[in-house]
Amino acid sequence: MVLVADLFSGLLAFVFGSAAIGKLVHQRQQVQTAEKLRIPWDRYRWVAAPEAAASVGLLIGYASAPFATAAALGLVVLMAGALTFRLRIHDSAGFLLGDAVLLGLATATAVLRIAAS
Repeated sequence: MVLVADLFSGLLAFVFGSAAIGKLVHQRQQVQTAEKLRIPWDRYRWVAAPEAAASVGLLIGYASAPFATAAALGLVVLMAGALTFRLRIHDSAGFLLGDAVLLGLATATAVLRIAAS
């Protein structure tokens, strides 16, 4: 159970760490996503803060599981919000599915961490 939680944590840390960096360096794909979701770039780029915090928390979680649990729970909230924004603009099924998978992965990580403690 811990091994699976560690694997999920590493995957989530990579995905959300990469997304945070993309927002910080003004990556074109991130700017397009902000436009598509109808969120001003000045606001959208701030999503990098919880993404980066979650990535760091997941990595610290290898040494102290409560950090990973808290980070995963934070990602659950973040991804629930992301799905809400995608539903609001009637985004394509592929993007909704991608966000739903990340939401499920974050939820599974949190549940596994709680169950292992």
